[in-house]
Order: sequence, then C-alpha cells, then structure tokens
Amino acid sequence: MSNEFFRKTLCRRSFLALSAGCAIGAALGLPLTSHARQVPADAISLFHTHTGEKLIIPGDTLTSQVIRKVNRFLRDFRTGGTHPIDPALLHMLAEIKKISGSKGTFEVISGYRSPATNEKLRQKSGGVAKKSLHTLGRAIDVRLTGLKTSTLKEVAWSLQQGGVGYYPKSDFVHLDTGAVRTW
Repeated sequence: MSNEFFRKTLCRRSFLALSAGCAIGAALGLPLTSHARQVPADAISLFHTHTGEKLIIPGDTLTSQVIRKVNRFLRDFRTGGTHPIDPALLHMLAEIKKISGSKGTFEVISGYRSPATNEKLRQKSGGVAKKSLHTLGRAIDVRLTGLKTSTLKEVAWSLQQGGVGYYPKSDFVHLDTGAVRTW
C-alpha cells in the first residue's frame, strides 16, 4: 500500500474520531471548550497589540520568574530592549480589574520604551513626554476588553495611585506610577 493511502486513511480516521467526540460531548451537554485553560479570577490577562503575545500574571504573588516574564513581555517592541517594570504598575492593573469587575484582557499598546524610541516618537508627535515614565518601566498604555476606555479612565483615576491619561481618539488609557495627575 502506498504512503498516500495511509495519509488519507489517518486523516479520515482523525476526522471521524474528532467528530464522534464532539457528537458525544454535545449529546452529554459538555462544553466544547472544556479543555481550555481557565484563568483565575484574580489573574491579570495581557495581550500585546504589536507583538501578538499573551501573558497571564497569576494573582497571588509576583515571583522573580513572573517579574522576568513581565519585563520581557512589556519590552520595547521596536528595539527589543527590556527594563525592570515597576510592580506597582501591575498592582494598579489588578486593582482596576477588581474594582471594575472585569474578566477582560488588558490590551497593551505600549510598555517600556527605550530613551531612543521615546525620542523618535516625541519628534513625530507632540503627545510624547520628553521624560516619559515609559523609559523607566513605570508606565503602560492599555485598553481593557469589555470595558469602555472612558470607564477604564474613571476607575484608574479613582485609585489615586499615579498618572492617568485618556486618549479617546486612539482608544487607550495611559497609566503610570508617578505623581497623581490626570489629562
């Protein structure tokens, strides 16, 4: 028998096995996503809009391993440069999620930015600060799925834990661990 016969037979068998499993699951009323990983309620789910990467930060403790993953995830996606991220920024995200009752994912537009990247962006746009807290790992630009950015801004401002900038045209909120202020 040829290799073509085995390839078609195995494909057909795999398809039939999958179909049978779905039919049995449907008959028993089991959800098709029962194999999906459940995210704990106090975990922070992140999605980076520029890299397509996802990261789930457990809600219990920030271990050194988790912090390394966060630093890598929030790197300057233009240069690949990393910088330690202020843990208070992560606590702010956790508080926003808790207060808002959201089960959504934070969509990250920008985390750490190298000074060189920040300067390039500053030359293109008047909205980039010369001494941006992004360059110190103390700022993040985000949205939260399932929550209007205007509501995200209000919840963040209610914390009084740092700067909160609202950019409705670009549909994101800037959060930082600097002085309490808003714009």
